[in-house]
Amino acid sequence: MSAGGREAARLARAGPGAGGPRGGTGRLIVAAAPIGRPRDASPALAAALASAPVIAAEDTRRLRRLAAALGVTPAGRVVSYYEGVEASRQPALMAALGKGEDVLLVTDAGTPGISDPGYRLVSAAAQAGLPVTVLPGPSAVTAALAVSGLPTDRFCFEGFPPRRAGERARRFAELAAEPRTMVFFESARRLAATLAALAAALGPDRRAVACRELTKTHEQVRRGTLGELAEWAAAGVLGEVTLVVAGAGSRRPRPDRAGRDAAPRPGPGRPGPGRAPRERG
Repeated sequence: MSAGGREAARLARAGPGAGGPRGGTGRLIVAAAPIGRPRDASPALAAALASAPVIAAEDTRRLRRLAAALGVTPAGRVVSYYEGVEASRQPALMAALGKGEDVLLVTDAGTPGISDPGYRLVSAAAQAGLPVTVLPGPSAVTAALAVSGLPTDRFCFEGFPPRRAGERARRFAELAAEPRTMVFFESARRLAATLAALAAALGPDRRAVACRELTKTHEQVRRGTLGELAEWAAAGVLGEVTLVVAGAGSRRPRPDRAGRDAAPRPGPGRPGPGRAPRERG
């Protein structure tokens, strides 16, 4: 067994990340998976994969590849849980929880329920009074925000934009006056159309960042205006993309005397250097 596998086994015996039937109700464990590199997975996820009685995975083959990369073998039964089967799988998973079996919920990348399967099962478990816990980890939303260079003191997540052009245009028109930084997911094949629609609704000069293949071999962070990014995407883009768009009224950082971008001054809800925020989510 690899060092990672031994550590996972130790955590499985000692920690709260996994467990078998306990005679009461089981826990629904919502687990974040790496968005790229397997090594970004937490030891707690490896431990849970090694010992959870039931694993509900968006793609069972990808789940087994991840487990192998982490040096662990799933001990429990692995069932598929993707968008098309959520409703049909839910009764059996709820029954397993009722029998005292922990259910580990894992999607292909990132956190379940964030534009991925999981919300319905979490909602059902919560409504039934069953315990729900989380193994936090990688997220394309926060990763893209962190590297964007756009204001992060306030932001909103808009998920995937509507696929139909008319619905997409109406959604973006509603967001034209949104003051917070906005985060979108989009497929590569629709990226050019989405950026063009954003430029039309929010203005071609609105600042934005396209984060492609985050944490993967061909990672790319493309910065510019919506108009510039729309031209770039029109030539064709491959991979998974997270868009970060500046809110209405957002200004570029003021250059200092050396011509560099100066950091924003501290203000309400934005701690200055050396000052910790009052709360952290």
